[in-house]
Amino acid sequence: MVEEKLLSDDEARDVLNRIDQMYPNAKSALHWDNKFHLLCAVLMSAQTTDKMVNRVMPKFIADYPNPAALAKAPISEIEKHIEKIGLYRSKAKHLKATANILVDKYDSKIPQDKKTLMTLPGVGEKAANVVLADGFGVPAIAVDTHVSRISKKFHIVKQNAKPHEIEKRLEELLPKDKWIHTHHAMIFFGRYTMPARAKNDDPYSYLPPKKV
Repeated sequence: MVEEKLLSDDEARDVLNRIDQMYPNAKSALHWDNKFHLLCAVLMSAQTTDKMVNRVMPKFIADYPNPAALAKAPISEIEKHIEKIGLYRSKAKHLKATANILVDKYDSKIPQDKKTLMTLPGVGEKAANVVLADGFGVPAIAVDTHVSRISKKFHIVKQNAKPHEIEKRLEELLPKDKWIHTHHAMIFFGRYTMPARAKNDDPYSYLPPKKV
């Protein structure tokens, strides 16, 4: 079996820096007005698009302004709010259970700790990182399908790398103060410049020229 050749640290940093520079204003596309609604939006976003989540967020925000309001709502009512997005039944259960925990254990505040966030129903490593990065400004890299695909396409990581492995590799390559912006730039690059349906197999053709 031929061993998979990966980019060197310097080569990988060059790719990431070029992607980073393409999108100076890259940020999350989810609509939210406070950390509680960010957490809810992130919970809803699993296996669906940000655009679909954003369609249901205005009424959700208006009807459930805080964890107590969501905790009191019947599951059937929450389901009706989010029935346009995928897996809405399980997401409704996670939303209500999370709201109850926030009220009972955390005085309706959103924990600013990755391990604690990951104890909430439906919150995995990616979701916790999004909340930390976008809600609290804590350096974190959320590995979604775009970040994973780009990391593999440029051979920054192995083709069978798991999300946690990709996260750790990107953390090794980038200074902490670049973690948040660069991972958003990678999402923009994967969404708008080199989408999965892109026909050109050479990923470098989608990058700006290397600065001399």
